Amino acid sequence: MDYFNYKRRHSSEVKIGNTPLGGNNPIRIQSMTNTSTLDTEACVEQSIRIIDAGADYVRLTAQGVREAENLGNIRSALRHRGYPTPLVADIHFNPKAAEAAARIVEKVRINPGNFVDAARTFKKLEYTDEEYAEEIRRIRNKLVPFLQICREHNTTIRLGVNHGSLSDRIMSRYGDTPEGMVESCMEFLRICKEEAFDNIVISIKASNTVVMVKTVRLLVKAMDKENMHYPLHLGVTEAGDGEDGRIKSAVGIGTLLTDGIGDTIRVSLSEKPESEIPVARKLVEYISRRAGHSTISGEIFDTFDFTEPVKRTTHTVVDIGNGNIPVVVADISKEGSFEMRPDYIYTGKQKEIEITTDVKQIVDAEIYTGVPNTYPLFTKENIQNISGTKADIKFLLLRYDQYDSRITTLLQKNSDIVIIAESEHINPVGEIRALFHKLIRENITTPVIIRRSYQTNNTENLQIFGGADFGPLLLDYLGEGIWMQNKGEIPSDMLIRYMFGILQATRQRISKTEYISCPGCGRTLFDLQKTIARVKDATSHLKGLKIGIMGCIVNGPGEMADADYGYVGAARGKISLYKNKTCIEKNIPEENAVNKLIDLIKQNGDWTDRSE
Repeated sequence: MDYFNYKRRHSSEVKIGNTPLGGNNPIRIQSMTNTSTLDTEACVEQSIRIIDAGADYVRLTAQGVREAENLGNIRSALRHRGYPTPLVADIHFNPKAAEAAARIVEKVRINPGNFVDAARTFKKLEYTDEEYAEEIRRIRNKLVPFLQICREHNTTIRLGVNHGSLSDRIMSRYGDTPEGMVESCMEFLRICKEEAFDNIVISIKASNTVVMVKTVRLLVKAMDKENMHYPLHLGVTEAGDGEDGRIKSAVGIGTLLTDGIGDTIRVSLSEKPESEIPVARKLVEYISRRAGHSTISGEIFDTFDFTEPVKRTTHTVVDIGNGNIPVVVADISKEGSFEMRPDYIYTGKQKEIEITTDVKQIVDAEIYTGVPNTYPLFTKENIQNISGTKADIKFLLLRYDQYDSRITTLLQKNSDIVIIAESEHINPVGEIRALFHKLIRENITTPVIIRRSYQTNNTENLQIFGGADFGPLLLDYLGEGIWMQNKGEIPSDMLIRYMFGILQATRQRISKTEYISCPGCGRTLFDLQKTIARVKDATSHLKGLKIGIMGCIVNGPGEMADADYGYVGAARGKISLYKNKTCIEKNIPEENAVNKLIDLIKQNGDWTDRSE
């Protein structure tokens, strides 16, 4: 991997029907149905909508052998209607269903956390080395016959590890950690390698983008060490819906794609499955256009490890840097008011203007007059005036290709400067990374705000592009603030909201309630979109609280491992409520469940009344 220059990781190629994956093939796009797999007509119609939207693969859940066997009817109906798109069976807890599906569809997903092991009990069990080795032998005994069936039918396996479904055995030795997720995968991969079975794809997911990115990077490192080069499926589980789901997916998936990692992606939105495809396509195309770009001559600082990024040391300039939360900078809106309040407003060449809030202002240096709470912005053209200007903060707009020894001297002598880092390179992340690493190598502790400028009238584009550009830098703990600009008709209020969303998705600054909601599948036990809307309507004012909304017990409580509270489908019309991983109340009638959730939050002291 070249940390500064975009180049896709070389992976082995696997055959998945008529659509091979990995190697030199394009990054594939996929989604998953949310209809019952026993309802052939509904699955066929939804699969067609997903395929017509541009999917390369369609995944369907198979809870049991009956569902797995009905995949044959679905596949035949699709082929009869002229759709040869490969199908993927999604299996949890049921090796017999996996074996049945492997004889029918082109790819089967199994979860190492529950293919052999029982469902998690969240008990702190202890294993001796001998007992642990016996567990591995038990996995081998169950996995090898399945590999043989897949070999006979040319079926690909996806090993799909999820953050919330690690086995108690893995938890006992590694805990609920990225290292545990990687080992859960590697145990199965080693058996596959010993059996010379290479038709494998891997996914290793989490709803927390920090955990997701670190885990995939660790997995790549572990595979490289053992000479494994299997293709990777990327996704942020339970990303949610609307702009939050798009931003969170763009941050997590986009960071890894920027690293050159990833051969197929699924954007998991709590919306209609076909809605996921255009989002995924935009994200892949946005990153892929960087291929073959002009070289960025960056140099990594000596102790850097991209699996263990460390926060860069900075000093404080007023409220920026040195442990302060990342700031949000916004251009002045035409209306002059903001739904969410940024920390700084850039007014450009306008004289200092009256704003009803106490937001600080940034003006171009040539019109700066020293008005309180107003600060000058310098460029390379007028940088000679920066030392002689009296201001608590002096902002300096800087690109990597402008950095020279004079800049180093200036930053060493002036502790009141904040860099505004921007890039016009087609790979802006790589160039801004190079700037940060130069600062670190030269022991420059000047805070940096990252600025990206776009030109679009499409709000979804901004959510995806912004998440994919700011995400990789923030997840590597680079940057003390962000500034999104757009030359289009999108209101400044929206850009500000997206910036706060990006900071929340990277866990850098929490400004609202976070919802961890599954995308839905054939196992979902309630109307997911309507339920999410009801829960959000009741709880969206609870800043910083994480609420999981899961359609079934497979996705909860395990998949909402990061949530404070959980709302989980227990049966048709019945809901179970969780506090962290503990089930508090089971089988609540759905019509009472939101009120019961509010009661649970109140009982634990996390409720505040909504301000008028």
